Amino acid sequence: MRLGVLDVGSNTVHMVVVDAHAGGHPTPMSDSKSAVRLIQYLDADNRISDLGVRKLSDAVAEAAEIARATKCEEVMAFATSAVRDANNSDDVLDAVEKSTGVRLRVLSGVDEAKMTFLAARRWYGWSAGTIVNLDIGGGSLELTAGPDESPETAFSLQLGAGRLTHDWFPTDPPERKRINALRDYIDAELAGPAAEIRQLGTPDLACATSKTFRMLARLTGAAPNSAGPRVERQLTAAGLRQVIAFISRMTASDRAELEGISSDRSYQIVAGALVAEASMRALGLESVKICPWALREGLILQRLDHNDGRDGKGS
Repeated sequence: MRLGVLDVGSNTVHMVVVDAHAGGHPTPMSDSKSAVRLIQYLDADNRISDLGVRKLSDAVAEAAEIARATKCEEVMAFATSAVRDANNSDDVLDAVEKSTGVRLRVLSGVDEAKMTFLAARRWYGWSAGTIVNLDIGGGSLELTAGPDESPETAFSLQLGAGRLTHDWFPTDPPERKRINALRDYIDAELAGPAAEIRQLGTPDLACATSKTFRMLARLTGAAPNSAGPRVERQLTAAGLRQVIAFISRMTASDRAELEGISSDRSYQIVAGALVAEASMRALGLESVKICPWALREGLILQRLDHNDGRDGKGS
């Protein structure tokens, strides 16, 4: 079956079209995204502004047209942290539906974490043993761990790279005192969840998903995207500390010139790196493998698992 996955995140509206069947590897057919940056449209009352709603509606309408043009049999449309945590979330959903005909499903933070963990488990397989997975989005950080396909522990924290940049870094590049203050804040937010995860013992595999981790790994020498998803990539704590010392002194425009840094995320990569470093330190991880599958793949896999066509071909 041809599936469309419309992912409304805190940074981008991402539309992926795949051909897939139960028991098979989803084959990407189309991939497009719009950099909306919803976090930047939050006002003092944590409400998405009218301009933000219009930009979101335009991006969703464009994605819906892609779904029609590629003859998707089904579209899974969902929203994560920026819409989920906005105080006018219901109004935003209603406005987008009225404008585009698309009703976005809001994923809870825990569901987002669980679906991302499922993707990592399927990518690495049962032989990976107990997995710890870290995922940094624009609005939230998800931490999961466990030996099965559903994590034993799952946390979603408001430590997304875009959110923290918006709230903590009014200048570009950020001031050293603001960086130090943010480090302390992140450490405090991580203390409880990290302690609970560490009680499960040393994981057999530590992995990380999300564009933020992929960019940070690239900055430390990991293979570029052009090498393909099956090339093993990792991010070490030592390499990450060196990267932070380097990029925290640069402006967003200068960071965008670095190989592996996308222009639409260069403004938030410092905050993302601080979250990555603090998370790895809190969990006692010296390195993480970079998993190419994440939330979207997890949702596709769950959908296929529940497909009525159990003959291996789907419907």
